[in-house]
Amino acid sequence: MTTTEASESEPLTGVLRYAAFDVAGRGGNPAGVVLDATGMSEAHMLRIAAEVGFSETAFLLRDPGETAADRFRVRYFSPLAEVDFCGHATIATAVALAERGGTGELMLATRAGEVSVRTDIQNGRVRATLTSVPPSLRQVADTDLDAALAALGWDPAELDPALPPRIANAGNDHLVLGAATRSRLAELDYDQRALGALMADRGWTTVHLVWRESATVFHARDPFPPGGVFEDPATGAAAAAFGGYLRNLRLVDPPATIHIRQGEDMGRPSDLHVGISADPGAGIAVSGTAAAMPD
Repeated sequence: MTTTEASESEPLTGVLRYAAFDVAGRGGNPAGVVLDATGMSEAHMLRIAAEVGFSETAFLLRDPGETAADRFRVRYFSPLAEVDFCGHATIATAVALAERGGTGELMLATRAGEVSVRTDIQNGRVRATLTSVPPSLRQVADTDLDAALAALGWDPAELDPALPPRIANAGNDHLVLGAATRSRLAELDYDQRALGALMADRGWTTVHLVWRESATVFHARDPFPPGGVFEDPATGAAAAAFGGYLRNLRLVDPPATIHIRQGEDMGRPSDLHVGISADPGAGIAVSGTAAAMPD
């Protein structure tokens, strides 16, 4: 990383807490960040994540012999299990590093693949942009869709036919469901046990519920029961997967940037900006800020 805009801070050990994709310091999705987890066991990381209690905590590690200052391995843990990739914890980690060592480029080795991250200063704050692994898309089985809708308490008629159900992936699998109305999205009251069991069995990280306000503005909600969280206020991994979904189904004209508003219905407004390249094999860029939280 470059040495611009560095700031004084607490030591790099311990758990930092950041709210990623915040709106002017408000809302966002809390993430734990451990900037030096070298030597920690998997059990230790899981225990820390459970104690922190956020949807994910990111742990940075240095592989033996690694000398590049801008390359790390990262593992993500929810309070219940490890996940392959987490967008909001990646944004939080990049902002935390930039506030301590300056803005620049990072390369993070995740269980889903390599994810590049760029930080810069915009309007006096650090802004981070991750570029996901190449996204993919596949059909969802009718029986799985029926089970998901039953657990959500949604009628098939409440789906938006212009946003067909699919399994989207940009590091994790997410079931994408389009709501026909904003009110349907606002009334989220689902069977946590039933949906959590289905998602765990199918390997879905979240269900990405979206309502399209305009050609480039979407509202989203993301149930995350497999991680022990009723709902995510901001889900960077799902946003990346959704960007790939839109490109694959030709629902945007790339290159394009869309804006996802999330967390509003749970009192934690969040802003996610998604850059969609015209290259069908390229990763999806997801940008946002992160605000340090009190210990």
